[in-house]
Amino acid sequence: MAFVGKLISWRMQKRAHQMELFIKYPVEVQQELLLKLLSTAAETEYGKRYGFDKIESHADFKKAVPITSYEDLEPEINRVKEGEQNILWPTEIKWFAQSSGTTSSKSKFIPVSKESIKDCHYKGGKDMLSIYFRHNPKSEIYSGKGMILGGTKQINQISNESYYGDLSAIIISNLPFWVALKRTPDMDIMLMEDWDEKLEKMANQVIPQNITHISGVPSWMLILFKKILEKTGANHIHEVWPNLELYMHGGVSFEPYRSQFQSLLPSEGLSYLETYNASEGFFGIQYNINEPGLMLMLDYGIYYEFIPISEVDKPDPIVLSLAEVELNENYAMLISTNSGLWRYMIGDTIKFIARTPFRFLITGRTKHFINAFGEELIIENADRAINEAAKATRSEVKDYTAAPKYISDESTGAHQWLVEFEVEPSDMQKFSEVLDSTLKRLNSDYEAKRSNDLVLQPPIVQKVPNGTFYNWLKSKSKLGGQNKIPRLANSRIFMEEILSLL
Repeated sequence: MAFVGKLISWRMQKRAHQMELFIKYPVEVQQELLLKLLSTAAETEYGKRYGFDKIESHADFKKAVPITSYEDLEPEINRVKEGEQNILWPTEIKWFAQSSGTTSSKSKFIPVSKESIKDCHYKGGKDMLSIYFRHNPKSEIYSGKGMILGGTKQINQISNESYYGDLSAIIISNLPFWVALKRTPDMDIMLMEDWDEKLEKMANQVIPQNITHISGVPSWMLILFKKILEKTGANHIHEVWPNLELYMHGGVSFEPYRSQFQSLLPSEGLSYLETYNASEGFFGIQYNINEPGLMLMLDYGIYYEFIPISEVDKPDPIVLSLAEVELNENYAMLISTNSGLWRYMIGDTIKFIARTPFRFLITGRTKHFINAFGEELIIENADRAINEAAKATRSEVKDYTAAPKYISDESTGAHQWLVEFEVEPSDMQKFSEVLDSTLKRLNSDYEAKRSNDLVLQPPIVQKVPNGTFYNWLKSKSKLGGQNKIPRLANSRIFMEEILSLL
């Protein structure tokens, strides 16, 4: 451990210097990265089509290269899947991360280059621990193992040289042997397709081990914890793993799950570290454990652009560089990456809350909101309001979703909320009232539409039985991994599907 500690300390100091560089010179680092990406890909088919060799600035980039979605790049991606190379990126691409989007039945296959694995995803993993050691220099995290709760998509072969799977499966399949020795469970368990069988075998394997750090999506981690407590008879997880000191989480907002984690992990010595990792890239890490928000990682081979949320649906939207963004404004993110995604809209929305370093909050999805009556309700508002309602009624929310109920001859419009509780409120009316009042405080458009109940009636909050959301995801073959409940939707498709199961 002494040797490991010295090695980690050396690497942390080296990486800390590199982070200080992009914290101090963020715009310059991003400008240099853009030109490097363009130069590297200039001789690809895509680079020749859009004249990468003639682009010298962000202004040139915006004029020359179109904004893209997955559907725009799909023809090129399909060709790469079949073995063609030098289409979007010059080095060989043989890995494809199969997306696990809850809201779409169609899978996306995101190209993952060797540069992306090494300089983005692996770098993000190492930086998480570097940042943690920066705050906890006496940590003994390497005295035990790290537990990873990954996805459920096995590695599958597309052609002789091409493979696809969940991003976690791709990362695990390429781990150096010395890293694999310090993680659990075994790969064959981690990548099981059957979630229920995986949960059973995973719990059996990890219970007797010395787990010091864990990572995974909060909603699925809670299910594993409850399985472990059921098997061991323990009151909380620290009775099973007394040396557990770090939980690295991402994929969904942690706030709706915080009280449940505090119940199952009551130790004050446990640290939480939020991350923002997706199939398309690793974007952010919580730089200060005691401060909200994520630091935008600017040297991972990803060039960022930002579209003001009011411009997203316009045919020729305003697009800003990092130097042009304002604090506390909602933006949709565009990325250009070292896997050959060019000006790609990933669908997430963020707002910056600080500049040194560039620190941001994830506010939602470009397609996950409610604006049926001009209220412009976003996930950030909903999460905070649900938390306030839960605190006020001493309840714990397990999961929720909301959608509009449209205006009819009998009534004005309203928002319908389906809420699954871990601990039910004693007063559902108070829960609904606090939810409503908090949304009014956070969102002036919602408050205006609720004025005198003229456009929007008070929210309709409906308790649903335990297991409702789990059963809905299971019906769609979406258990585990990055799969998640859509918090808000402007249509009633998900709402009606869930209601049909009750």
